[in-house]
Amino acid sequence: MVSVIDPQLHVNDDLPKKLGLIDTHAHLQLGPLSQDPAGVVGRALSHGINWIISVGLDLEDAKKMLDIIEPFEHTYACIGFHPHNARNISDDSLAEMRWLAQRPKVVGYGEIGLDFFRNISPREKQTNAFIDQILLAKDLNLPVVIHLRNAYKEGLEILEEHTPFERGGVIHCFSGTMEDALRTLKLGFHISIPGTITYKKNDAFRAIITQVPLDRILLETDCPFLSPEPLRGKDNEPANLIYTARKVAELRQVDLNTIAEITTKNAFGLFGISD
Repeated sequence: MVSVIDPQLHVNDDLPKKLGLIDTHAHLQLGPLSQDPAGVVGRALSHGINWIISVGLDLEDAKKMLDIIEPFEHTYACIGFHPHNARNISDDSLAEMRWLAQRPKVVGYGEIGLDFFRNISPREKQTNAFIDQILLAKDLNLPVVIHLRNAYKEGLEILEEHTPFERGGVIHCFSGTMEDALRTLKLGFHISIPGTITYKKNDAFRAIITQVPLDRILLETDCPFLSPEPLRGKDNEPANLIYTARKVAELRQVDLNTIAEITTKNAFGLFGISD
């Protein structure tokens, strides 16, 4: 894998490796990241991203991902059936996912939810899979990681119908309205910020993030997708989380170390991680 990290990234930064950021949503098993996981993790550490949570998208994907992260300290996992893969769910596959969730590195269940933008799985199957997996996550006592795209109304209604979530949850790659954000917060969930916060035409999202309580914010890359500016269009990786962290610090008018400390504390609390 060819790194797409800006070589000038840390000019004027003081000891960036001590920032202690956590990428709460990566896919180390996908595409170019899986070809050189040691390089990916090493570059993350050198850019101040000390922890990575990698997310599996179905049963086989989760198995592959868990095998990839196993050798690396401070890497964790969430597993579940992405809404695109809802059409492939069966009672047997859910039972096997339940068993896989017992692995020590698994700290959350997801990403689950609804994707009515691409509709790769029929909407009815997505809805049924979402509800079944919410119940499974509750039974496993794991926080939920939620994917909603063009489906905030329907997705939030389902989540509201299934409160309370004693272990909490997060809407990953948040792309909803301010009203959606308020409903998310009322559920007790976190809002996760990807590299899209840096996109030039994303003023509405930036305005929302200025109003979300800092203790409810997480940071993520969703790599290898959603590279931040100035790397947009290239493969993303956890090291690039620094761009997102800097933008959030700028928006909230605090220093980078403060954002690192707060968002890492939030992630540790949600996912039950200790240093």
